Amino acid sequence: MNDFYAFMDGLFTSAAPLILASLGALFTELAGVLGIFIEGFMNAGAFFAWIAAGRTGSFFLGTALSACAAAGVGWIFARLVRKSGANPFIAGLALNIAAGGVTDTLSVLMFGTKGVLRSPKIYTPGRIELPLIQDLPLLGPLLSGRSAPVYLSWFAVIAAALFIKQSSWGMRLRASGLSPEAAKERGLRPGHYWEGAWAAAAFLSVIAGAVLCFRIGAYTPGGTAGRGWISLAAVYLGFRSAGGVFAAALIFALAERISLSLQGLEGIPVTLFLGLPHAIALTLYAFSNWIRKRRFARRGY
Repeated sequence: MNDFYAFMDGLFTSAAPLILASLGALFTELAGVLGIFIEGFMNAGAFFAWIAAGRTGSFFLGTALSACAAAGVGWIFARLVRKSGANPFIAGLALNIAAGGVTDTLSVLMFGTKGVLRSPKIYTPGRIELPLIQDLPLLGPLLSGRSAPVYLSWFAVIAAALFIKQSSWGMRLRASGLSPEAAKERGLRPGHYWEGAWAAAAFLSVIAGAVLCFRIGAYTPGGTAGRGWISLAAVYLGFRSAGGVFAAALIFALAERISLSLQGLEGIPVTLFLGLPHAIALTLYAFSNWIRKRRFARRGY
């Protein structure tokens, strides 16, 4: 039984950053313009959140500042793309490439290396100290310990589901993504919801990247390991719903843990297991598209 609890704890911990990033991608998809830039914001967010945490001595404060700054950048980026008429897909790819170059350059200028960064000012790996919350009886140790990112991701799923399905803003967001022309006729501004969705995606992506740093207690270049791309597949595998995204993220996290546990087998290349989560993501993405097409065919679309 202890082994089962340990396995589930590791599974939820692995899934937490992917859940957060996938929710950000979900918002952009519902707005009608999928955020291809998730991977770039995760990488850059991990770097800047780690530096900010080292400067402030607080993981919570460093991540919050970086996430808010990223939300502003995401909003400006979306506005520039929309106003200029640039292709959102190409612009997102360009941002992913630029994020790697910027972080590498700043890492060399500030620390003299492109490699792993560690800071003695950061709290013990795996532990987050939250102002005010950590002093609460019973809940304080729970929400400020190793499981804090897990509970944060669960809360984000519930909040996203309520926002999308129950709030007027969520309904307007979906209306803007489904039919921008019809939304305009009803007095809505689809472009504003697009910009807001990209800002929210940038915000969540930075938190996801910071959580990855928090897990190992260091910033590792390319530490996202393609999770930004997998988050895009999770949106479609989860059929564009918060609950579905949560389930899809758990599936991908399970595939990741299985691939890691199998790497010790002899006679099988390690690279095969490293690519297993991405292969599963591609397979499940194709499978979800097939199911969606069959549903549309039955409805006569």
